Amino acid sequence: MKKLSKNAIIGYPAGIITGITYGLNPMFAMPLMNDGAAIESILFFRYAFAVVILGLFLWLKRHSFTINLRQAGVLLVLGLLYTSSSLFLFEAYNYIASGLATTIIFLYPVLVAIIMVFLGVVPSWPVWLAIAATFGGVVFMTQGSGGESIHPVGVLLSMGSALVYALFIVIINRSKAIADISNSLLTFYTLTVGSMVFLGRIALSHTTITAGIEGSTAWLCLLGLALLPTIVSTATLAIASRNIGATKASVLGVFEPITAILVGTLMFGEPLSANIVLGIGISIVAVTFMISLTKR
Repeated sequence: MKKLSKNAIIGYPAGIITGITYGLNPMFAMPLMNDGAAIESILFFRYAFAVVILGLFLWLKRHSFTINLRQAGVLLVLGLLYTSSSLFLFEAYNYIASGLATTIIFLYPVLVAIIMVFLGVVPSWPVWLAIAATFGGVVFMTQGSGGESIHPVGVLLSMGSALVYALFIVIINRSKAIADISNSLLTFYTLTVGSMVFLGRIALSHTTITAGIEGSTAWLCLLGLALLPTIVSTATLAIASRNIGATKASVLGVFEPITAILVGTLMFGEPLSANIVLGIGISIVAVTFMISLTKR
């Protein structure tokens, strides 16, 4: 049996970590939103804390922050896409359950595959089969969300989040301008753009920047948002996309809705139905199948 390549050994775990950490969004965001914190404020502090932490890390490693004008343009686009994805997702939480919103976002592997086809990169049949099976697994998970009313605006916002997230993945994978930029520096500039966007939104909306953010628990939630679903997930997404390709990296994002549903069950008391268990099982088998048959 052929061994996994070095890129696969690095890329597949990174993709799994991306899904798990991004799926932790509801765990940190919902307590803040329930306490009345504005979405713009939550996302500003999430990004700003991440920029400070990552900036210090890069500075201590004496990493160069220098980029050229062309790279700055691509990083600006990446920052706007990533910012839009976060904003659409958090807005969707106002209309539908957080676990359901995060589950719907898993449309993005299909969107990545379609975009890659237009770019002349056609995924192999095991990847297409994994996409179909994991999407089917996610549908099963959604069926097990307890008969909650599904607001169309929430669905559209979640789908919008999926689309811009797919574009973000494809650009990281395909852009030659940023090919030589380290994953850490790429993440730093992407999040810097996001923090500036949300600071601008706060200024224009005349929102009190710390409204609804009170007590140590709230600040720990913001720190958690900065570390796991932001720094770790963005950096590992870049690693996965560069090592195993945009399509396979996006398929591994199935761990995102799995994590979000488990968080909802364990932290917020949402029921864990047979459909959810079946959906998780189907998705994990599909991802394992893809990894075992696509070692290149």
